[in-house]
Amino acid sequence: MAKSASKFSFLDVLLEGVLEISEAGKNGTVKIKRTELKNVLEKTFQSAVKSAAGGERVKIPIIGTLMRKDVEAKKGGKGRNPFTGEEIMIKPRAATKKPRWSFPKSVKEDFANKKYW
Repeated sequence: MAKSASKFSFLDVLLEGVLEISEAGKNGTVKIKRTELKNVLEKTFQSAVKSAAGGERVKIPIIGTLMRKDVEAKKGGKGRNPFTGEEIMIKPRAATKKPRWSFPKSVKEDFANKKYW
């Protein structure tokens, strides 16, 4: 699969999926089946995760931003248990890439507001 040069847009991918599954009724209303909408949402979030795993920052409106964090390798060796004072062996850890989620300021403020508690 070739990588596209454009940035991932959550709303564009979601809109494309909704347009594919929507049907016009006899009186002009738009009909969308719940299961098809669920599948479109799942596919959109899955493609957002794949883009974020590739190193791109994916912004999902209102909810936040998904990105990849590179965790550095850690050497092993001797250490000391701070509670017992016993000497222990610390295992080395390989470098990894982990998901990171960042919430927008408005969400953080709503959680900090005691009015909603």
